[in-house]
Amino acid sequence: MVSETLTHPPSQDSAPESRPHRWAVWRSPAGQPAWARPALLGIALVAAVLYAWNLRLVDYAPRYADAVKSMSGSWRAFLYGAVDPEATYTLDKLAGSFVPQVVSAKIFGYHAWSLALPQVIEGVIAVLVMYRVVRRWVGVVPGLLAAGIFTLTPVAASMFGHSMEDGALVMCLVLAVDAYQRAVLEGRLRSLIGAGVWVGLGFQAKMVQAWMILPALAVGYLLTAPIELRRRVRHLGAAGAVMLAVSLSWVMLYTLTPASDRPYISGTTNNNAFAMVFGYNGLGRVGINLPGAEEVNGRNGVPAPGPLGGPEGEGQRGTVGTKAQDQRGTVGTKAQDQRGTVGTKAQDQRGTVGTKAQDQKGMVGPKAHGGPPMGPGALPEGYESKMESRADPMGWTKLFDGHLGVAIGWLFPLTLLALLCGLWWRRRAERTDPVRGGLVMWGVWLVTFGFVFSASAVAHTAYVASLAPAIAAVSALGIVMFGRAYRRGGRQGWILPLAVAVQLAWAAWLWSHYPNFLPWARWGTLLLGVAALVGLVLARVTRTASSALVAAALAVGVGVMLAAPATYAVSVLDPDYSGNSFDANAGPASGTA
Repeated sequence: MVSETLTHPPSQDSAPESRPHRWAVWRSPAGQPAWARPALLGIALVAAVLYAWNLRLVDYAPRYADAVKSMSGSWRAFLYGAVDPEATYTLDKLAGSFVPQVVSAKIFGYHAWSLALPQVIEGVIAVLVMYRVVRRWVGVVPGLLAAGIFTLTPVAASMFGHSMEDGALVMCLVLAVDAYQRAVLEGRLRSLIGAGVWVGLGFQAKMVQAWMILPALAVGYLLTAPIELRRRVRHLGAAGAVMLAVSLSWVMLYTLTPASDRPYISGTTNNNAFAMVFGYNGLGRVGINLPGAEEVNGRNGVPAPGPLGGPEGEGQRGTVGTKAQDQRGTVGTKAQDQRGTVGTKAQDQRGTVGTKAQDQKGMVGPKAHGGPPMGPGALPEGYESKMESRADPMGWTKLFDGHLGVAIGWLFPLTLLALLCGLWWRRRAERTDPVRGGLVMWGVWLVTFGFVFSASAVAHTAYVASLAPAIAAVSALGIVMFGRAYRRGGRQGWILPLAVAVQLAWAAWLWSHYPNFLPWARWGTLLLGVAALVGLVLARVTRTASSALVAAALAVGVGVMLAAPATYAVSVLDPDYSGNSFDANAGPASGTA
């Protein structure tokens, strides 16, 4: 039964109430407890502060900032996503990657903070929509937990504070699953088409990575939508057609425009948009090279240094050789100066040269340049060493340790337990059961993104932020589900102490990768976790345990499971641990200390 797993049953969105109440945004809508909306607004405020805290110190994203500047000053450059004002060449990105930043630059002027501001807004929107998605799925309390967990995901805390297109992608994915959820609950084609539109807009931000959500949405709709199979298939076909049209609009613009009338496409050797999108930024990441696409062959999938610059993020790829340079009009001092590839002033403005800028923005260290860890003697006086205790894994286990592990992997054990237990406990539910259908959808999301990231190159830590919505939703349900099972007693009641114990061990393992980072917080979390485990076990084996002891043990147990990722996320309030626009991550993984 749904009531066995939910603390507050989900309700359908009701019609608007009277006008005075409609504008009282701090009041909860009908069908939700009075404390729900104020709690959500508090979480959103925490997200806004966390993401916007370092706007005054944020750096220009190398080369991406050049594209924004050109696009904000020329309609031709805006249409084609060109890097230079003459619109002679693009980066290996779609123009949609930079549109939010261009709009912000037109409104507030061209500043590093104005280029990062759209990502702050996108992050807050994603937090609010995460609540709505999970509340509609399994109730108010899991919805608030999901919004909070998403807010305090370390990679999100850093990414949404920098000018990175990954923020727009994550927001679009959350909005897509929001529209999908309306569709799957009611078998509504219009909402499913809306989900397709959001996936298409996500494609404009990060290309093929946005399509990685499609298996989850398709499987979830086919399994759970309350309509006959033929209509489910037709709905998916219609929504897929709309998604393709929105996704490929810019690619078709380039394809149908004569090459002599548009910029050259970086990331290619044949000036073909399909080669750039599906080759260089698609199959090339898993070692499959399509004709016309530049080969991705460097360390961790980063292209080797080209004739005009360093590896990806520094030279930013648009460096295909003499023929491409001639076609783009990139020969000559004037063109180079306009693109900001030569000249101290341009480099200083981007924050890519100079000791002070590097120290502030986290452009120093193993993750910023792919080099070996820096020794303590190379750090400024007073800084702790950020040397890792072990090497980053580079293969299939890259998400389970190192800089990617501390970015996204803290709640993997809880998420896995919630998926397995939820699916097993609801194995006899009817086909249209929304809780089981949601678990299947989120589970396919996690498997798809996790498999692709494990098998391919992850050149920037922000890529893995696409896992955050699914982890937040499933782990939030798991906390509530295990908490209710614990209170009911029986064999299922032991799952919560097991989850706390496994999470503590996992957090200790991940945190030990950077043993000098806030050791007092690490040991404090472990001690509280042991106390919570003792309390949870005593309350289970002692029949006379008071309700206060049970409530306290539950609260502390949940708190210690979330303490480690929250500590890393909140560390972005210190600029030394806030990451940078090249490789966003919280804590020492891409900080200066």
